[in-house]
Amino acid sequence: MEYINLGNSGLRVPKYILGTIPFSGTNGFEAAGNVKEDEARRMLDMSLEAGINMFDTANLYSEGDSERVLGAAIKGRRDEVLINSKTGFPLGDGPNAGGASRINIEASIDQTLQRLGTDYLDLYFVHLWDGRTPVEETIETMTNLIKKGKIRYWGVSNYSGWALARTFTVAQQPGYTPPITQQIYYTPEAREAEYELLPAGTELGIGNMIWSPLGEGLLNGKIGRNKTAPENTRQGGGWSEPWVQDQERLYKVIDALEEVAANHNASVPQITYAWIRDRPNVGPIVIAARNEEQLRENIASFEIKLTQEEHDLIESPARPAPIYPLWHRAMSSFEMGSPAEITYLQGYKQSMGLDD
Repeated sequence: MEYINLGNSGLRVPKYILGTIPFSGTNGFEAAGNVKEDEARRMLDMSLEAGINMFDTANLYSEGDSERVLGAAIKGRRDEVLINSKTGFPLGDGPNAGGASRINIEASIDQTLQRLGTDYLDLYFVHLWDGRTPVEETIETMTNLIKKGKIRYWGVSNYSGWALARTFTVAQQPGYTPPITQQIYYTPEAREAEYELLPAGTELGIGNMIWSPLGEGLLNGKIGRNKTAPENTRQGGGWSEPWVQDQERLYKVIDALEEVAANHNASVPQITYAWIRDRPNVGPIVIAARNEEQLRENIASFEIKLTQEEHDLIESPARPAPIYPLWHRAMSSFEMGSPAEITYLQGYKQSMGLDD
């Protein structure tokens, strides 16, 4: 397993992180999986053997039950693992039961630590942007949690480019600790993060951690032009996410993934992980599995090496449209693009027919 520094921090993390949304499978998350404690322990054993020592959860997942299962799985080996969790989604009826306020963050961290059976988190995320809480309040609260030893680092998730930049800029003031990573949605079909979030993370020194690279089950190999998602999966069980802007474009991406998978005698998920892993500005990616067989297959994808032609075949069907000001920059100031964005600007030039 490859290890990288997360953003500009000294925290070294594996390129693959195990996500625990399939752990427990209760409180509305039944379609995501039902990994219980014994199997979770075995999956952690498999992950650690492969060099994956970071595990990602959230108080949202099964309304805390995922954290409880992960806590049971890490019992007795806390010093061997890195643990992430998140807060922000409302989990109660009270007016302060969610968001990025001091009252919610401080209440959430104590509950999360109790469920996980640990005194600290290695990384703690604000799970979504809260435009009604002053960003200074969020930053100060996270900084204080670090000083208290309850968390070591913090990050944000599902922010827009301007919200990310504002948060980081304010957090650079004396006495504050900036976030070291953002967790964002990015797949071969959903490429909006290329507009701002991926290059912004690199430019700001914020690690780009990718959540759900399989598109919340869209790219699990069981969905296609003539294939319908099984009922016992998220996409077959009424899961509301993700939004797909063009069904035909999705099928074209799946067609490309299937073609490349056949070249490697591999699965669509394996090729998806390999493609995401190699994309510009991508840091660690959060993989997940509903069982040990899936986990073994997903870990094995780390050894798959795609050719440039295969990368291009997967990239071209869902290349983002060159929206303003990107079409203008690709047309008029391409040479001024930073290293973090030049690949995307090149793609826009090709889409506009301006590529030499």
